[in-house]
Amino acid sequence: MAQDHTKYRHHMRIALVGYGKMGKIIDEIAQKRGHEIVARLKETPTAENLNNPDVAIEFSLPEVAYDNIKACLKHQIPVICGTTGWLDKKEEVEKIAVDNDSAFLYGSNFSLGVNLFFALNEKVADIMKNVDEYSCQLEEIHHIHKKDAPSGTAISIAEGIIKNNPKFNAWKLEETQDKELGIFAIREDEVPGTHSVYYKSEVDEIEIKHTAFNRNGFALGAVVAAEWIKDKKGNFTMKDVLGL
Repeated sequence: MAQDHTKYRHHMRIALVGYGKMGKIIDEIAQKRGHEIVARLKETPTAENLNNPDVAIEFSLPEVAYDNIKACLKHQIPVICGTTGWLDKKEEVEKIAVDNDSAFLYGSNFSLGVNLFFALNEKVADIMKNVDEYSCQLEEIHHIHKKDAPSGTAISIAEGIIKNNPKFNAWKLEETQDKELGIFAIREDEVPGTHSVYYKSEVDEIEIKHTAFNRNGFALGAVVAAEWIKDKKGNFTMKDVLGL
């Protein structure tokens, strides 16, 4: 009996906002973890079609993400968001979350491995900041259906380097130039996501790299974040969920 009680205590009503490839994988993983999917939306969320969830998981498209998130937060539904390419409005959304006494967690990438990679990347950037012999370059490879470039994950990696290495103050697409850290964005076939950071000198090269084999890691991380955010208020990241 005790086991059933635990399962019930963690049982959540989840609304999936955006129902593409990621939404379908999240659907499957959430149900395996004992949760109920109460809405699968391809349209803008409303009080009616959200169907009273404990949390909304939002994986949609850059052009509709902001409206989707705002609609959920205004109904005091916490949002886990994995849509990239809309971040010019992120501060506004964080204010909406606080004003509505709700919770918001954005992740450019929910996979455990990528979040460990973010931490490793910052450490390497800190080590390299005093070594002038090495130039730095980023590369990301994704499937041809990806709508934004560079990827949200690549932007997070670039921001981690800029924060820890005063040689850089901004990022840009293509090659690194002066204080602008370069990101090569490559689109090919069905690659779920590969991210590399290269430090190159005249005599050698150091590379750190994360390769995703499929989308399951992103989906599992998003469901874990949804479980974690229940009953919390404010704005969070995967660092909070993983205690990094």
